[in-house]
Amino acid sequence: MPQDPRILVDASSFLYRAFHSLPDLRAPDNLPTGAIFGVANMLRRLAKEYPSDEIIVVFDAPGGTFRDRLYPEYKAQRPAMPEDLRAQIPLLHEWIRATGLPLVLVPDVEADDVIGTLAGSAQSGQQVIIVTGDKDMAQLVNDQVTLLDTMKGVKTDVAGVWERYGVAPERIADLLALTGDKVDNIPGVPGA
Repeated sequence: MPQDPRILVDASSFLYRAFHSLPDLRAPDNLPTGAIFGVANMLRRLAKEYPSDEIIVVFDAPGGTFRDRLYPEYKAQRPAMPEDLRAQIPLLHEWIRATGLPLVLVPDVEADDVIGTLAGSAQSGQQVIIVTGDKDMAQLVNDQVTLLDTMKGVKTDVAGVWERYGVAPERIADLLALTGDKVDNIPGVPGA
């Protein structure tokens, strides 16, 4: 009997999408709540769609990561997290824990790396669905691992990576090293 899939949620992706797509919702004490409301709804929808599956919610831990020390310009162009968003994170974590969903934050490591480790540690034959809109995750796709962008309703398998990027999943890191990655402030090779 096949195992239920392991669902790995890139919660930081959910968090920013919810914060920027919803109106400025607030509690009676004026605490911003839009991101909490949005992420909670996204997670409830996911749990309804995959009711018997293992769903793991992964967030970036507060503070920097080893990448910041290796390359100080890494993501340096990104604006600081808005305070109205930052204020919601502890309550969102509390809500996720209260639902019984596993919440994973690893200090000094990005959520992407944690997701990669959890995807690689799935049991042989167990399907893994990574819920994200992050193109970096395409390097994890294989016969066992697919990506799901819930905002666009798009699932990406090995053929989908080839179609979208023109390379096999195991070559995504090479592609990004050559072409650069503006989102992460990685320059790439001139002329590539």
